[in-house]
Amino acid sequence: MKKIITAASLALLSATAIAQYIGPGQKHGYTGPSGAPATTVKQLLEQGKDDQYATLRGRIVRHLGDKHYLFADQSGEIRVEIKPKYFPLHQPIDEKTVVELNGKFDKELLGKAELDVKQLRVIPK
Repeated sequence: MKKIITAASLALLSATAIAQYIGPGQKHGYTGPSGAPATTVKQLLEQGKDDQYATLRGRIVRHLGDKHYLFADQSGEIRVEIKPKYFPLHQPIDEKTVVELNGKFDKELLGKAELDVKQLRVIPK
């Protein structure tokens, strides 16, 4: 009976250890392409609904202060809010760097709109 309990305990502990393994080179969270289709700034501003999740691909062209930036793609510009924790470590981003932003669209009644970024991914050249 003791052997069965010991074997069951070891099986449960090893399953937990396997599920939590993060080896060399592994990154936390998913870093591949998004399942949500990318949209353009123009489409988002014209057809986007408040609290809708959106994916944009383009460049961060200007820092507006605090956590706010100006993002641009080939169709236009939008204000985005990016918390520092979403910027990749040790990877500088400038106005020439192509990025993919995933986040929640915040559309105000008075026409102000911005994307509250939940994930930022640098697109390799």
